[in-house]
Amino acid sequence: MKRELNILILFTIPLFWACNDFIEPSIEHRNISLLAPSNNVETNSYQQTFWWNPMADALAYRLQVVSPNFDSISKVLVDTLIRSEKFVYTLDPGKYQWRVRGENGSSAGNYSDRFLRIFPSSLKDQILQVTSPANGIYIKDQSLKLAWLRLFGAQLYRIQIDNNNFQDENKMILNSTTDNLSFLHNVLEEGTYQYRIRAENATENSKWSNVSAFTYDITGPAAVVLKAPSEKQQVTQPVRLIWDKVADAVSYEITVYKTDQQTIYHKNYPLRLSSTEHTFNLGMGGETIAWRVRAYDQVGNAGTYSEFRTFVIQ
Repeated sequence: MKRELNILILFTIPLFWACNDFIEPSIEHRNISLLAPSNNVETNSYQQTFWWNPMADALAYRLQVVSPNFDSISKVLVDTLIRSEKFVYTLDPGKYQWRVRGENGSSAGNYSDRFLRIFPSSLKDQILQVTSPANGIYIKDQSLKLAWLRLFGAQLYRIQIDNNNFQDENKMILNSTTDNLSFLHNVLEEGTYQYRIRAENATENSKWSNVSAFTYDITGPAAVVLKAPSEKQQVTQPVRLIWDKVADAVSYEITVYKTDQQTIYHKNYPLRLSSTEHTFNLGMGGETIAWRVRAYDQVGNAGTYSEFRTFVIQ
């Protein structure tokens, strides 16, 4: 009996620890430590960085900003769930209260809150905040939408796009204004471009937004070169289909065909994968099977197909 009890304990302890690995810790009643802006701060900067310390076991953070306070809400400016511990947002002059809590899949902590007051100031002291597109983005659609947050005191917004880092303002790709908070630009040629935006009124201009870039790319990667097996080679299962890496490819699409090189061999094909080989484990002895591969770049442009190649299963 004692031996049976020892065996039971031996198997129960690992099971207990295994279950513990799947139990998400509760963060209920935990408080966030806020860093900035400080409580009751008074400022004339419209753009604010909300910042707090990370919370253990939190997967994301709920940030809310209202005017003038949570007891008497006239406007909700921000209500978002983010993974980072910083959030930048541009506000109008006014009184605000903001709060943050940690959240995970099964629980939420307590809100920590602070008050903030923003006074009107000169437009030239402010910087415009672009919301999209993300800096460094690659696109294949010709139409690009630029968007930004309203800047108090602005009557219109100037958008500049260049491909030479604004070295010569007389030779820019675009220099246009709008009173909207977005602008649709049609890109004419492939390449990398820089853009910036500022707010303007009759007497002054804001600072330019941070210069960001985008790349317009509609050209697919080079054709894939197949490596093994060689043409009409007799092989045993499983068959390793191998090809060379293509410089700007992020994924590959392999298609396996029957002997006629038209009928797809199985419903699993075409198959997208990130590696430069695929293991084929179907087919019967004496059967001739064809395959080919093409590459895709980071924006989804498809390259030219490789040649067809066949192999024979022994």
